[in-house]
Amino acid sequence: MGFTKWSALPILNLKRLEAGAEEKAAFLAELRETARDLGFFYLAGHGIEESLINQVLTLSRRFFDLPEQDKLAIEMVNSPHFRGYNRMGMERTRGQRDWREQIDIGAERVALPTDTGLPPWSRLQGPNQWPAALPELQGVILRYQTELTDLADRLVKVFAAALGQPETIFDSLFKPNPHLLLKLIHYPGREATETDQGVGAHKDSGCVTILLQDVQEGLQVEHEGKWISAPPIPGTFVINVGEMLEVASNGYLRATVHRATTPPAGIDRLSVGFFYSPRLDATMPSLDLPSELTAGVRGVTKDPLNPLFNEVGRNHLKSRLRSHPDVAQRHHADLLAQASI
Repeated sequence: MGFTKWSALPILNLKRLEAGAEEKAAFLAELRETARDLGFFYLAGHGIEESLINQVLTLSRRFFDLPEQDKLAIEMVNSPHFRGYNRMGMERTRGQRDWREQIDIGAERVALPTDTGLPPWSRLQGPNQWPAALPELQGVILRYQTELTDLADRLVKVFAAALGQPETIFDSLFKPNPHLLLKLIHYPGREATETDQGVGAHKDSGCVTILLQDVQEGLQVEHEGKWISAPPIPGTFVINVGEMLEVASNGYLRATVHRATTPPAGIDRLSVGFFYSPRLDATMPSLDLPSELTAGVRGVTKDPLNPLFNEVGRNHLKSRLRSHPDVAQRHHADLLAQASI
């Protein structure tokens, strides 16, 4: 196996964009190289208040400490929009159980009718489920979601600039209603699981993922046949490229396979993932990259087990139907027979 310089994720500081033209150009070059070769990095200088981050982690811990009946009151299987709480082992990656519990929260929007000929992905839009036993969670999480939406929008513009495009080239795909998903995630220790698969090896289906980690490590990134650990670094988020940016750049940027392992016995782990995507009705274009970058175009990954679609809603619906078979069977059995989803 050839030499790789990546033994750890690099730290990129967003404040370098404001340090003059020369430093901005150097930052964009480093981002472009990192995003193409590794697809993951730590982000410092992001501007999200530490007090808000601490509130999110504290309330996440309080939610997962609730009695099981309070968590199951908002169980995801009750939501056709794939929102709410999942017990351990209820989500799957490539058919295998993920040993984590979580609550999925999207943009707070009204459900669309299902009997008017709308495309299947329209079923992903709808209201969230909020725990009555922890009423303060809703306000804090929606504020955090708003803050991260602004940060993610800025990152998409930075990725566009790094690819030699106008910063606003993707704006029409996101506005006015980008597709958002936020996950509060709890990984119990190994004594409470059947395997060490916290979440199995996968790629993210959106454009940009912003991951907040608490204090326990578990995230691993695949690179050249090896796994690189990404332990928490205070004051940073972990950022990774999603499938939609791979599609837009025709493989110049590539969504990277990653996983989370179960913590050792007697230790648990918290993380909060935020997944930012264009509107569900958007179609991702294939960018014309400048001549100095075209040699680096690799084409979109060909994986018969995970086909990539440039239709945003179709790509997301594919992912949700596969990862949550209980929700799919209860609410979307008519879609499961459609191989073209």
